[in-house]
Amino acid sequence: VCIHRVRSCSSIRFIKSKHVCVFDKSALKFSHQQRLFRTSAVSCGQIVQFKLSDIGEGITEVTVKEWYIKEGDSVSQFDSICEVQSDKASVTITSRYDGVIRKLHYSIDDIAFVGKPLVDIEIDASKGVAPEEDVVETPPMSHEEHTHQEIKGHKTLATPAVRRLAMENNIKLSEVVGTGKDNRILKEDILNYLAKQTGAILPPSPKAEIVPPLQKTETVPAAPKDKAWKIPVPVSRPIAFSGKDKTEPVTGFQKAMVKTMSAALKIPHFGYCDEIDLTQLVQLREELKPLAELRGVKLSFMPFFIKAASLGLLQYPILNASLDENCQNVTYKASHNIGVAMDTEQGLIVPNVKNVQVCSVFDIAVELNRLQSLGSAGQLGTSDLTGGTFTLSNIGTIGGTYAKPVILPPEVAIGALGKIQVLPRFNGKGEVFKAQIMNVSWSADHRVIDGATMARFSNLWKSYLENPASMLLDLK
Repeated sequence: VCIHRVRSCSSIRFIKSKHVCVFDKSALKFSHQQRLFRTSAVSCGQIVQFKLSDIGEGITEVTVKEWYIKEGDSVSQFDSICEVQSDKASVTITSRYDGVIRKLHYSIDDIAFVGKPLVDIEIDASKGVAPEEDVVETPPMSHEEHTHQEIKGHKTLATPAVRRLAMENNIKLSEVVGTGKDNRILKEDILNYLAKQTGAILPPSPKAEIVPPLQKTETVPAAPKDKAWKIPVPVSRPIAFSGKDKTEPVTGFQKAMVKTMSAALKIPHFGYCDEIDLTQLVQLREELKPLAELRGVKLSFMPFFIKAASLGLLQYPILNASLDENCQNVTYKASHNIGVAMDTEQGLIVPNVKNVQVCSVFDIAVELNRLQSLGSAGQLGTSDLTGGTFTLSNIGTIGGTYAKPVILPPEVAIGALGKIQVLPRFNGKGEVFKAQIMNVSWSADHRVIDGATMARFSNLWKSYLENPASMLLDLK
């Protein structure tokens, strides 16, 4: 009788003869009811797989750099899940669902592939957030998934949640630059727009008219800076000698450098060097620096270098061009997207300032401040690192004088700026004076740019910097 009752119960699959015992019908029914209760509790949750969508630029794999959540954590829509790094940029992945994290498919420094699951999320099926097939069955590059990755872009699409956020803050979506797939406006775009409105555009302070404070800021920092150049500060890092060779994979920005420099080997480089007398520009910057600081912006020399380069590119557009792989066509770029090489903990990166030809020196300074902040934090987006048309590399921040810069394909020219040195020079009367001298090293693609063109561009750029007031005649 006991064996008959056991076989009729679907909850028990295998029973060995030595474990068969006598039990009553009521006990068996109780066990069966317990099993059904547990099953119904699990069915309330629905596990969906959140996949890594296509992040553009032909990227098929990324490195997981940091997890912002762990298994068992509750997440809401647009909460940050993890940060991944490709060979082009770092991207923060945000959640598409409200739910509980049940599984992380990768560990730190693992390689994640586009179209494969990043995490499993348990959602409340009763709320109908999204059917399971929407995530598990659909292709990995579904249109909706793109709205939940912080990727830079250009258009004006937005989800209802983002539209509501914009409406609550009285923001017109037409004024916000979208950074999602197909230029979709993300929640982060709205928050960044609010930050710019409150932080970057500040009313001029009446203290700017007080002369004594300005004079102090102009005269004090000169001496310490000169000493800082002569005494390099060693980096204090613990040195461990294991006695064994160590092999590491080439990943992230280092992998991008390998690809870019390998392509650069195909370009015949032409070099040209000159020195620039920045005495007048140094004085002008010292006068403008306190005014920029009152508006929340750090004003360096680089915005002047970038703007002068853009004015020169208007006269010599061949330096703002690109050559196709077959060397059959030259494309003259309408926008001056001037890149600035940055040395970061992740390696060498080259973000670019977009549309310099329509930007003021102050506009360029604001954008440079933003790029430098994001670069230091390793949070530069794809659009910040792509689309460059001309590049300047400021090796002088480290202490170099001359360099042989390598062109970044598909660009055709690059300049390396040395440190500013106080050196003796002769004026028109033959008198010795103290001059602020900076050396510049240009590299150009000799397939499309000849030496004379490079020299003429350099001379024009030099004239703008040596006589900064002359830039006013050509500013637009």
